[in-house]
Amino acid sequence: MTGADAARLPNPLIPGFNPDPSCVRVGDAYYLVTSTFEYLPALPIYRSTDFATWEHIGDVTADAVQAGIVDARSGMGVWAPTIRHHDGVFYVIVCVAASDRGCVVFSATDPAGPWSDGLTLPGVDGIDPDLAWDEHGTAFVTYSALRLRGDRPGRHDGIEQVAVDLVTGETLSEPRPLWSGSGLQFPEAPHLYRREGQWYLLIAEGGTERGHAVSIARGPSISGPFEGCPANPVLSASGTDRPIQNTGHADLVAGPGGPDLAVVLGVRPLGSAGGFSPLGRETFVTAVEWVDGWPVIAPVELAPRDGIVEEHFDLLSPADLAEPGWLAVGRTPAQLATFDAGGLTLRGEGGGLDARLPVLLGRRQRHLDSDTAVRVRPGTGAGGLGLRFDEDFHIGLTARADDAGGLRVSATAAVRGLRQTWEQTVHADEVTLRIRTRRPARLMANDGAGADRVLLEIVAPDGAVTRLAELDGRYWSAETAAYFTGRVTGPFAERGAVRFRDFVYRGGDGAHALEAPEPSRTEGAAR
Repeated sequence: MTGADAARLPNPLIPGFNPDPSCVRVGDAYYLVTSTFEYLPALPIYRSTDFATWEHIGDVTADAVQAGIVDARSGMGVWAPTIRHHDGVFYVIVCVAASDRGCVVFSATDPAGPWSDGLTLPGVDGIDPDLAWDEHGTAFVTYSALRLRGDRPGRHDGIEQVAVDLVTGETLSEPRPLWSGSGLQFPEAPHLYRREGQWYLLIAEGGTERGHAVSIARGPSISGPFEGCPANPVLSASGTDRPIQNTGHADLVAGPGGPDLAVVLGVRPLGSAGGFSPLGRETFVTAVEWVDGWPVIAPVELAPRDGIVEEHFDLLSPADLAEPGWLAVGRTPAQLATFDAGGLTLRGEGGGLDARLPVLLGRRQRHLDSDTAVRVRPGTGAGGLGLRFDEDFHIGLTARADDAGGLRVSATAAVRGLRQTWEQTVHADEVTLRIRTRRPARLMANDGAGADRVLLEIVAPDGAVTRLAELDGRYWSAETAAYFTGRVTGPFAERGAVRFRDFVYRGGDGAHALEAPEPSRTEGAAR
């Protein structure tokens, strides 16, 4: 792979809510892991042999206790993993934010699993841990010393490092401060590499929003001392009009045949001012060249994949939910779902999408143009199709029986402390509910300053379509909601037992990927 070949890799590389990427090469295969925060299964593992096509081969853990997310709020939970391989064993080291587990190392001989229950490293007090071995085989954890526990919560002490025993979890040295960047805020996401007799310490700084950047230093040993690159930061989109913003949290890996590559997180903002990112933080890739012993990282370019992605799940058996990519908040999809001859049943526990643990089976929205639909038979319950950023920022289409033997369908848009609902009656006992998202048609001040258009629709059994509402997606974007995660859409139950069939997702990012829905007036009654 040449530099030109690297520039032709698809971007985003792993679309949708897939932040904080870390990647390792083992033989001719690549393995990449991303953050999941409050969702289960936690820590998806993706595999590729060409760096263009990636398969979701499994997850590190589906256990809320192992993941340390039993009491995790939105945006907390499992943060910033690093994946590495040493002496035939794969390791994923991660911070479990605001949990007694703290820093945890999972291990496996097969990255598809099973993985260990996780070894806690109590001597690591920080986030974004990296794992590296020196020339003698001693393991070192390098981390961002943001204190989440003890008597100093919120204090940031830069980048620190300790030696550890990966069998017992014992800390073998006192925390040692390392180089902490060029002076920008929040030095974090450290990764260490040995190259041509030098050790390189790569970090993120500037915060994970528009100021996000990548900087690097080098030194003679794994513990330094480290000298910063004169060209720092070596990657940032801050202050530019590039279509990919917030680029940072990088990891370096040797590309197929060279050159080196950097996987980074970034966002795809929409609107005339590029102000809102509906899909949250995604994984991107860019080329790296080495000049005078320092990496030169190319700006991250947008290169969406051609074609339309179509997924259809009958929802007739647990096998449908065994497909990688299903998520639930604080529980696994299998813990929420039951199946019988009528298909999938979810049982609402009260609170709907407002709940900290909603009864929601979701999949990442991975395309800016998307259609998501599901067939709902609510019976005596209430439920439907949801789009969730967090418990305060969400959109729901909810069906419930009315007194006349039909269904009352409500479209609800929730923005922390504010709520609007539109309603429509359907003369049937089941209905298909659909959420469509489209990029703004023009970038003029009146119709393109926000994010995407979110269309909430009812598809009756006879095929008739009623649009209940059309929303500005800026209110369900990374800049407005819990920006660590992204949009997750899928069936949910608010109350009672609700049956579902035929979950469909269609998405595309190329020019005119999906047809633009015709403008129509809202037919439901607002309240």
